Amino acid sequence: MPAIKSLEELKRVREETLEKKKVKAASGNVQVIVAMGTCGIAAGARDTMKSILNYIETQNVSGVTVTQTGCMGMCEQEPIVQVLVGDQTKVVYGKVDAQVAEQIMKQHVQNGTPVKDYILPL
Repeated sequence: MPAIKSLEELKRVREETLEKKKVKAASGNVQVIVAMGTCGIAAGARDTMKSILNYIETQNVSGVTVTQTGCMGMCEQEPIVQVLVGDQTKVVYGKVDAQVAEQIMKQHVQNGTPVKDYILPL
């Protein structure tokens, strides 16, 4: 990113950032975040990620952003998946294999009901 050289430029960048934040928090917009640290990958996070992406593709799901992050510090619960729906409280799932990932996509992401059996207490 080039250096900001004026107050007007700083204000413009700030407004753009706030607008992007609003879009992410808009109701109906869903973020699915898969922890892909070393421990997550060793526990099968790649298969979890593939399952989520495959579900989105085969079911033609729209409005879902899938990203990955590093270690979340709960190695014994890997693979870990976070689901954020609009401005609702985030839900963190643990021990998410490919089948559980599909269940989360169907039940939580598409129908709005969290899968209680895999929710991690925060």
